[in-house]
Amino acid sequence: MVSKSTKFNFLLEWTSKDLSRDHKASDSDEMERILSCNGRIEPYSDEKGDPVGPHRVWLKTEDYPGLAMSRSFGDEVAASVGVIAKPEIFEWKLTEEDRFVVLASDGLWEFIESDEVVNIVKEYYLKNDVQGAAEFLVKESSKRWIKVSNDF
Repeated sequence: MVSKSTKFNFLLEWTSKDLSRDHKASDSDEMERILSCNGRIEPYSDEKGDPVGPHRVWLKTEDYPGLAMSRSFGDEVAASVGVIAKPEIFEWKLTEEDRFVVLASDGLWEFIESDEVVNIVKEYYLKNDVQGAAEFLVKESSKRWIKVSNDF
């Protein structure tokens, strides 16, 4: 969600407003639920036993399923240790000052911060090029994901 900062100067300074949050196993409320359901939360370990990547949800005594999120639907094994499908709902009343909404998965938000997305989309918005903005964001997040993956 993007709102202009003032009614008179919206082209100079734009801000972001997150309308959701990622549900990570390391969030205290998510962790509490999973641990109380006999799940385990820790990062993946490489062949040397060193932690790699984000905290994940595991069965108590097995290295499975290894989900990097705490909410999902359709995964019965993860559900058995507290991973739920219940959505978290946020409401935001759109106004004339709001310019655009970016709907994307963690594949984008994991690699590009909201304020950076605003600055990227803003340039395409001003040219009325919605498809160009979407294509750029996909390519940029993919490029960053590949870089992070190659660093491991």
